[in-house]
Amino acid sequence: MALKKRKQKIVVCVAGMSGCGKSTVAKKLAGKYGLRYLSGGGALKALAIEGGYQPCEKGWWETEEGKRFLEKRRVDTQFDRRVDEELLKEAKRGNVVLDSWTMPWLLKRGFKIWLEASPDVRARRIAERDDISLEKALSALSEKDEKTRMIYKSLYGFNLGEDFSPFNLILDTDELSVEEVFQTLCMAIDCLLIKKV
Repeated sequence: MALKKRKQKIVVCVAGMSGCGKSTVAKKLAGKYGLRYLSGGGALKALAIEGGYQPCEKGWWETEEGKRFLEKRRVDTQFDRRVDEELLKEAKRGNVVLDSWTMPWLLKRGFKIWLEASPDVRARRIAERDDISLEKALSALSEKDEKTRMIYKSLYGFNLGEDFSPFNLILDTDELSVEEVFQTLCMAIDCLLIKKV
């Protein structure tokens, strides 16, 4: 059921650590409800391209180049600030699903979802997705998690993956398929969001 014709504009935020499935599910939700899909990670990749990096389609964040850009973001917050300013503007327009680590904390409105997954499950998913070893995936995730948390703690003061206060729904995805996660979120959105619009 598309939501575009409704008077109140819908904003859904999907967040979770790398490998939890947030991008896949956020795109599916946008398609189902006729909403726009915007990705904070995608916007950061666009800025990386402007800076001379060459992000590939999948798994770039786990590469050496991706790690270098993550470190650059850690010391120079302009990249994240630019992305977040743009996402906030798009949220004001409404009718959007935001795949973002920061929007649940920065937005005052919206239906906010956190997808939880254990480090082992996340690493396994990334290893399968990017065709790398489980050991390499675990190492890359550990480094990325730590530096990403540092970036947002420094910028905005929240603890990514530890502070769940902004969220309307937290879903453990360890034992669920993508389709099961999607169907569960659809039920929650139908009951908790759409009926109120």
